[in-house]
Amino acid sequence: MAVSSAPLWLLVLLGVSLHESCIGTSSHSLKYFYTTIWDPSQGQQPHFVAVGYVDDQLFVHYDSHSRRKQPRVSWMEKVGKEDPQYWDRETQISRDSEEMIRGNLEKLRRRYNQSEGLHTWQLMYGCELQQDKSKRGFVQFGYEGRTFITFDKETLTWVAPDPQAQITKRKWDALSPQNQYWKSYLEEICIEWLEKYLSYGKETLLRTETPKVTVSGRMEVEDGMETHICRVDGFYPREIDASWRRDGEVWLEETFHGSVAPNADGTYHYWISIRINPKERSRYRCHVEHDGLQEPLDLELKEPTNSKSNLELIIGCVALVLVCTIAGIWVFFKKCQDDYRAAPTSDKGSSSSDQGSNRTV
Repeated sequence: MAVSSAPLWLLVLLGVSLHESCIGTSSHSLKYFYTTIWDPSQGQQPHFVAVGYVDDQLFVHYDSHSRRKQPRVSWMEKVGKEDPQYWDRETQISRDSEEMIRGNLEKLRRRYNQSEGLHTWQLMYGCELQQDKSKRGFVQFGYEGRTFITFDKETLTWVAPDPQAQITKRKWDALSPQNQYWKSYLEEICIEWLEKYLSYGKETLLRTETPKVTVSGRMEVEDGMETHICRVDGFYPREIDASWRRDGEVWLEETFHGSVAPNADGTYHYWISIRINPKERSRYRCHVEHDGLQEPLDLELKEPTNSKSNLELIIGCVALVLVCTIAGIWVFFKKCQDDYRAAPTSDKGSSSSDQGSNRTV
């Protein structure tokens, strides 16, 4: 694969399904993802990409070709106007991180006694602000697509599941001031920048779009059972509570669901299905709660208008899963709830939302 298409490819590579939960109150997040890919067939210089997301919206981008941190949304132009040095400062952080991460990739190749072939080194970090004002933060490094080391901000120590990462753990655990800074960044500085970015992009990031909910059903000719699918589309923000209810109570038996996935217009879609005895159809409802609804929706099930085979129903559901997975594969990083970077001076840290990476393995 050509290097020019590496950014898309590495997002797919890194796309670990993000502990996807569609249930919950509205929250906001600021996250950064760094990746270096070394592929001898594409040259001797590893390809580097750094991207930043506010919620699920890509807002900044840097790569080893442009060598410049650039905005990816129009509302980020406000930042440069208020702070003329912002893009120069962010660009320098990314360049420093690129050099350090490339060096770490080379060290790890030697540590694992590897030479030829494709190798990757990844950094993921960020923070999340819940509607109740509670805060979360994460830092995680990955090597070859697997977790290498993560930061525990409560104990100010690093967790290393890989034996080779124990070397790095012992080295970083000894750096108490830097670890303390990481905690401060995740719980304070990162949150402050998140709130600032939300104020810049409030027209899109803080908007509300009402979900469109439809229910359809099919009878299975093999056994006379029915499969009903509840589709929820066009909603924003991302958090939504959609479930099947029987006699008013949540019902999980014989139910399936997709992943909350993005639409081209920035809204989201989701689906849930259930397999029932048609004699009990009147007992079931598709229940939907969302910020865009004044009150919860409860849609009743209707008698199927035509019959389809169980195989066709399964194929249809699988197709929906694939669409959701492909559209939202980058969502991966949510599952990796942890963060990293060595502590800069407090002045530099407070003037930048992107902490980069300047710690050697």
